[in-house]
Amino acid sequence: MTAAPPQYVPGHSLLEGRSAVITAAAGAGIGGATARKFLEEGARVLISDAHARRLKETEEALAEEFGADHVSSLPCDVTDETQVRALFDEALRLHGRLDLVINNAGLGGTAELVDMTDEQWSRVLDVTLNGTFRCTRAALRAFKAAGHGGVVVNNASVIGWRAQAGQAHYAAAKAGVMALTRCAAVEAAAYGVRVNAVSPSLAMHPHLVKVTSDELLEELTAREAFGRYAEPWEVANVIVFLASDYSSYMTGETVSVSSQHA
Repeated sequence: MTAAPPQYVPGHSLLEGRSAVITAAAGAGIGGATARKFLEEGARVLISDAHARRLKETEEALAEEFGADHVSSLPCDVTDETQVRALFDEALRLHGRLDLVINNAGLGGTAELVDMTDEQWSRVLDVTLNGTFRCTRAALRAFKAAGHGGVVVNNASVIGWRAQAGQAHYAAAKAGVMALTRCAAVEAAAYGVRVNAVSPSLAMHPHLVKVTSDELLEELTAREAFGRYAEPWEVANVIVFLASDYSSYMTGETVSVSSQHA
């Protein structure tokens, strides 16, 4: 069975007046879709990405639609602690406060373990796991100092639970993101901060198409119960839920955004 994609869900002012940082938000992937959804829900957003040109193009497009006073951008390589600190300092400078942090930055790749180099392993973990750690740490420091609570949502993956050949580095990193989320949530609860994660299966966007073979995409799509991939905004909807007061009693959870067969 192949189900038709659902109609786009409009905003409901769930994040009105809140300030957000969203990493890896350039382009049409989950980060870009999340930035758009947050703006539709009334938030002010600071988007970041390691790709400066695409980031600026994304900012300009969103600013034209939602207003330049609601969206701004700053390039950030999450493997660089100095750049991470600058990103969070900029959010506080622009908006005077920080309420929401979405850690979407990640790096994939395909390599059989017997052929994988130390550099391939380390690079994926440094962006995907260590980058999430650096940004989560910066978020919690800002939230703790401000004393008004806050929310972190990390982007994990179903591959953190399920084995797939050629993905040992990415799977290890995403499983690490889930564990980091649980531990950070326990610590941050003491000062009123919630930390959760989403775990998408297959959300299609142009970059994924470029780096994945047609055969693998067909195989992955076939695993989905609906017979189709997720639209990035469908994942962003769940991120909005976790960022909003509708999930006020949830922390340390990883929510699967998937229609994969059990």
